[in-house]
This record gives sequence, C-alpha cells and structure tokens, in this order.
Amino acid sequence: MLLQRIFVLVTLFLFALSAPAWADEYFTLIVSGASGGSDYVEIYNDWRQRLVSALRARPDFRDDHLLILAEKPGPGVGRASREGVAQAFRELKDRMSDLSVLLVVLIGHGSYDNFDAKFNLVGPDLEADEWSELLDSLPGKIVFVNTTASSFPFVSRLARPGRLVVTATSSAAQQYDTVFPEFLIEALIDDASDLNRDGRISVAELFNYASSGVRRWFQRQGRLATERALLDDSGDGHGYEMGLGLKENSLSSWVFVGAGVDPGLGSSDIVISPLIERRISLERDVTDLKSRKEEMDSFRYAKELETLLIELALVSHKIRTLVPSS
Repeated sequence: MLLQRIFVLVTLFLFALSAPAWADEYFTLIVSGASGGSDYVEIYNDWRQRLVSALRARPDFRDDHLLILAEKPGPGVGRASREGVAQAFRELKDRMSDLSVLLVVLIGHGSYDNFDAKFNLVGPDLEADEWSELLDSLPGKIVFVNTTASSFPFVSRLARPGRLVVTATSSAAQQYDTVFPEFLIEALIDDASDLNRDGRISVAELFNYASSGVRRWFQRQGRLATERALLDDSGDGHGYEMGLGLKENSLSSWVFVGAGVDPGLGSSDIVISPLIERRISLERDVTDLKSRKEEMDSFRYAKELETLLIELALVSHKIRTLVPSS
C-alpha cells in the first residue's frame, strides 16, 4: 500500500512538470445581479468574492482575463446592468479568438413566467434568448453556468455545439432560492473534486461535485430537493443530471476551469483515442464507486478507489506525453 501511494505521488509530480499553457486563451465573466433586498446583498457578495478567490487560486488562472460585474460597482468591478453586460461582451469579442474558452457564471435571482426566462440585473433584465445572442457573437468555446432559481429554460435556449451550459435547476417548477453556488465554489477548493488527480478540474468534475453537494445538503436538512442541476455538453438542449447521460469523449471532460481545453479533445489518433475513452470510463467508475461508499466495507472501498486512481494517473500521463501542449 505504501509503495502504491508513493507511485501516485510520483505520477502527480510528473503532471505538475508538464503543465499546459492553455490559460492564455481562457477568459472569465462573473455577473452578480440585483439582490432584490437587503437579505440577499451579503449572500451574493460573499458568493461572488469567494468564487473569485477560488478561481484566482487555480494554478493557471489569468487574473487579467477576468471581468466582474456586480450590483454595486467599484474598483475592478463594473455594474451588473444590461449596458454593463453588453460592454463586457464587446470587450470579450475584441480579445477572444477561435481558440479561446470563456467561463460565464451568473449569481443572483432568476425568474420564469412560462414564456421568458430571465436573469435579474440592475434595471431591465436580460432574457435567456438575449444571453444566447450575446454568446453567439463571440468566437471560441463557452462554458455558461446559471446558478439561479428558474434557470432550467436556459439549457434549451443557449445550447449549441461546442458550448457547455450548466443550470442549477432541472424543471420550470424549481423556482426557489438555490444552494448550488455554495457547492460550485467548494468544488474549486476541495481537492476531492479532481477525480483523476491531474491537477485540473474539468467542467464535468465541477458539475458532479457541486451536484453531489446539493443532494447531500437537502438530505441532511431532511427536505425534499427543490433543485437538481443540469449539464448540456452536446448542444442538443436537453441536459442531464449528475451520473446520467454522459457520453464517450464528452466535451465537459476536456474543458478545464481556468485552464482551457485539453489538446487531446476529439482526437482520432489510433493510439490516443482508446486512451481517451479509457480515461472517461475510469472517471465514471470513480464517480460510481464514490456513490456506493456508504454501502461498502471501508477497506474494500479504499483499495478499489486507490486502484482506479492509479490507473487514471497512468492513462492521463500517457495522453499528456503523446499530445504536445500548445
């Protein structure tokens, strides 16, 4: 067991030596919208500030590629209004390229009247279709995360090939305040979210960790869950919950928070392609094993988890040696 643990540590060290340079093309836009009352001001400010701190702590994060909008503007923070959002997108359009990846995170209130889905801003709100038009104006790939209540319609309205859309809710009936932002932030801080131990957090890993955290929170509260997160990474506009619908070579497994896109994405190489498929399979096995932890003997669980993580480390390192970083 000791030798295995040492081997894992050595493998992780090798990953650190070959860190990619994709962060040069990674941009982030965080929009903390209208609070709607004093009770929410502190909550949303806390979430926004902690999210920014967590992102800045990521090894490859570029602070000069970060744009922040909030209810109350200040140094380095613009106003979360229609014009503020439009200005942010104009700046992003000038700076991004086809190689860029943009992460957009919405924090605040959302609404849905069975026709229009909106994110609440200072002044007139933006509807989901308007967000989609803004995103369509940009080059590169988009990771769009709406953490609000009533965010579900954003999945179908924003879905496009090459775009990742995450919503905190999975139906129009889920219109209560969400706790998803709390666990989204935790996923960026807790090393346990990095399932394959490659030092990066993919969108899939982020989504699964946050979704698990939300489910556990409602279980501990003894309450019926009023939110279930969705992820659409195929562009079909349907989305899926944690553990359901993940496809082979899923885009969400190859886009990383703060570090761009894995160069092995979409590879048809006869050597690399099977390794990619094996890594995805192993990641699913780790997720499945962790979901059964409470049902298993602790020794058996630890042994099986260690075996999976070691193979994940080997396969991931092999991919990184075969595909040169940009």
